[in-house]
Formats: sequence, structure tokens, C-alpha cells
Amino acid sequence: MKIAVLGASGRAGSEITKELAARGHIVVAIARKPEAIPDLPGVTAKAGDAAEPGALADLIRGSDAVVSALHFDVSADTLLSALKLAGVSRLLVTGGAASLEVAPGVRVIDTPDFPEEWKAQAQGGIAFLDALRGEAEIDWTYFSPAALLFEGPRLGTYRGGTDKLLTDANGESKISFADYALAMADELEQHRHSRARFTAAY
Repeated sequence: MKIAVLGASGRAGSEITKELAARGHIVVAIARKPEAIPDLPGVTAKAGDAAEPGALADLIRGSDAVVSALHFDVSADTLLSALKLAGVSRLLVTGGAASLEVAPGVRVIDTPDFPEEWKAQAQGGIAFLDALRGEAEIDWTYFSPAALLFEGPRLGTYRGGTDKLLTDANGESKISFADYALAMADELEQHRHSRARFTAAY
């Protein structure tokens, strides 16, 4: 497949780009600083700012899907508009864990230990997911990862879920960026969560 990755120079975006390239996909890797994008076979780095739908549409046109690893300063409406202008029907989004449930009706962001300084960014991710849930034309998927993403080896394994925070035997919720990328690439290829959210953790 031909995949456009937005935010391809960031930690999640660069790992997703590497994983897709290793699987033989053609990747258009888009970032404000394309020189920071990994130089890999099948990967074309392009400079782009996702805040302008028309310009972004020109960069993603012809792609089978778009994977967004952007921060939530770019709105869902902006990205969805770009996909529609470009005629691309599928969007996968790297989201946050804050909206996952730790108990019925209790989200991670609602817990007493959730850091106050993280709430503004977390609310951006929640608003983005809410906007996607109202979208009927684009086939979207929102990936809420484990609570902790860290630099670590690609173990090649993870557990999947939907709306509940996944924890291990020690009560920890974590996954490496490399295995996060593995889960995203699996979802791209297997298409198990159409117009839905999913999660992954060790």
C-alpha cells in the first residue's frame, strides 16, 4: 500500500514509518522538518504543514491511507477536510490514553493521580476522538496506546483491546514506541477497527 505518515519525524511517527517500510509499503513521510525523517527504502520525505488542508491534500493525494502521528494542535476537521479534498478515504490516528476507562464510566483523565499539567493536551486528544465519532464519510481508526510509551526494543508482541486501559500483572500499562508502531501497522493491514478506537499494551 501507499501510506502517508504525518508527523513522520517524531518519536511515534518515525517508528511507524520504519515499521511500514520494513513491511514493504510505500511511505510518503511528511513533517515540518523532513531532514529528520529516517532515510529508508520506499520512504519519500516531504516537507509539509498539516494545518493547511489544501496544501496537505496535495501531499497525500494518491495514498491508500493516512496515518497521523501529529499533536492535537491540528484539528480533526482540518485533517478530515484534507483527506476529502485528496480523495483518500482512510485515516488512522495516534491518540492518547486519557480517554480509556479504568472502571465503568471512569477514564484515565478522571483519576486523582492524572497530572494537572497533562490535562490540556489530553483534552485535545479526547476532543479529536469525539469529532471522529461524528464522521461518517472517512473510514477512521483512533489508536489509544498504553499509559506509558517508552524508548525500547521491538519485542514483536502486544495485547489488544478497545476502550479499557490494559495493564500487566504488575498493574502497569506500557508499550515501547517500536511495538506501538507494530500495532498500528497491524491495524492498517488487518483493518479490524473501522470507525472505532483500539488500544495496545504489553
